Amino acid sequence: MEFKVVAKDGKARAGLIKTRQGEVLTPAFMPVGTQATVKAMSPEELAEMGYQMILANAYHLYLRPGHKIIENLGGLHKFMNWDRAILTDSGGFQVYSLAQLRRVSDEGVEFQSHLNGSRHFFSPEKVMEIQEALGADIIMPIDDCPALPASRSRLEESVERTVNWAKRSKEVKRKEEQALFGIVQGGLDMELRRRCFQELYRIGFSGYALGGLAVGEEPAERSRIVEEMSGILPEDKPRYLMGVGPVEECLEAVRQGIDLFDCVLATRNARNGQVFTSSGKINIKNSEYAEDESALDRECDCYVCRNYTRAYLRHLYVSGEILGIRLNTWHNLYYYQMFFARVREAIMEGTLKSFIQIKTRN
Repeated sequence: MEFKVVAKDGKARAGLIKTRQGEVLTPAFMPVGTQATVKAMSPEELAEMGYQMILANAYHLYLRPGHKIIENLGGLHKFMNWDRAILTDSGGFQVYSLAQLRRVSDEGVEFQSHLNGSRHFFSPEKVMEIQEALGADIIMPIDDCPALPASRSRLEESVERTVNWAKRSKEVKRKEEQALFGIVQGGLDMELRRRCFQELYRIGFSGYALGGLAVGEEPAERSRIVEEMSGILPEDKPRYLMGVGPVEECLEAVRQGIDLFDCVLATRNARNGQVFTSSGKINIKNSEYAEDESALDRECDCYVCRNYTRAYLRHLYVSGEILGIRLNTWHNLYYYQMFFARVREAIMEGTLKSFIQIKTRN
């Protein structure tokens, strides 16, 4: 993997990530394809929207259908018919969310499957084996992700364990074509965040991610950590803010120098009837849209806005029709892709401040 910054506007960066599967223009939002599919969308539709990288999850693919099966079928790209870049998360967050079903030690995590209760063990080495079998372009080490608020001692334990697991992951990584990122933990404690990053930097990674956020803290606290960490992370490596998705938070993080984002917000909210527009969020299930002949967003040229009315989309949703979920998801993902494309354009043109002011007024 190669990365270069092609333009800056203040701290904000427009970058280019080169992978064996093609280029990724940053800042970029990665749709979440947990189980080798972005819910309700085909890979061809995502590519047509302009997405260049998606995220899949090693934990879920390990449990079903199994990483060996995917490897034997030619790897994740072939398996899901996606010829662009893929980042696989280690599944660390998923394991740690199973608070009643797992046991953590310095060696790794023993957990029960949420599918059938079977017992499994994830060591750093096992997680690397899984992701190498999947064949993603960017892979993540397993990390210790505590929920917030957390005690100082718990955060110190998390940092020590995360660094140790990252080191072990780097030592066993075999495939040169896969880029391994380090994950910075430390909760809301900047001293621990700095310590974690410094240890990871000594080990050396292709990029650095901010983990352990959007796990219970206030948005203002999260923004403070992102701002301070952006001044520490290296200029010549991609910076990835894990699991943060509201566009206003993404925009602020871009302003501070973050390059990559992922979140289930766009797809999950679509399934619950919430769509994003240039004038704010719309809950399409509301009765006020029952006879509304307008498009979801008059400023959007996506397939949905060009062809369907709010009245029809509400009808599909309240009727429980699958097409409603598909169309809501289509629009939301298109909205995110276009939003990030415009942010990048503003950075390239040196007009990000004006762009933010307009978005803030809206």
